[in-house]
Amino acid sequence: METILIVEDDIDIHNLITEILKRKNYKILHAYSGTEALLLLEKENIDLILLDLMLPGIEGEQIIERAKDYPIIVISAKTNLEDKVKVLLEGANDYITKPFNNEELLARIKVQLRMKRRENNKLIYKDIKLDRNMHILHINKNQIYLTKTEYAILKQLLLNPKQIITKSKLIELISMDTLDGDENSLKVHISNIRKKIKKVSDKEYIESIWGIGYKMHE
Repeated sequence: METILIVEDDIDIHNLITEILKRKNYKILHAYSGTEALLLLEKENIDLILLDLMLPGIEGEQIIERAKDYPIIVISAKTNLEDKVKVLLEGANDYITKPFNNEELLARIKVQLRMKRRENNKLIYKDIKLDRNMHILHINKNQIYLTKTEYAILKQLLLNPKQIITKSKLIELISMDTLDGDENSLKVHISNIRKKIKKVSDKEYIESIWGIGYKMHE
């Protein structure tokens, strides 16, 4: 069950949104001020924020600034185009003006949650993104197609990008996804990944730790 945080100080609108979400069986958390919202973000697992801008205490724009890791749909009475553009550029994912259509709100929520689920199927480190469904590596706007073993190696390195993984441990880990399992083979596959990346970027992404193993380059 996905959890949605409603941040809205108008009781009637807050209750209306609550009833709309209840019909779709979302788990709902409630905040009536910016301060309450930030406290909930610290202790709860939240999938999406529905955010009013004009809040007591900490305003909605400040919430956007401090909650960049969450999908945010702004629901605001501010209809000025400049206001909309400003909050979208600051990090909000979508913007709905009050009064809103119930079905449109649900559709926009569904879109943002779908995008979040897709994003969760990617391993991201700096400007590198590994699609765990398609086994495709994205560097900026470039796509790199990986073999099964190349994908398995890169997946393990990206799961803990700042950790050195020894050669023996890496071979053990990738053996769950592929039959390749010796040090010479590992060296060849690492070299092939680097060659593919070199075609689209001059940056170093995989760092060799001499005599030990590999890690993602910081």
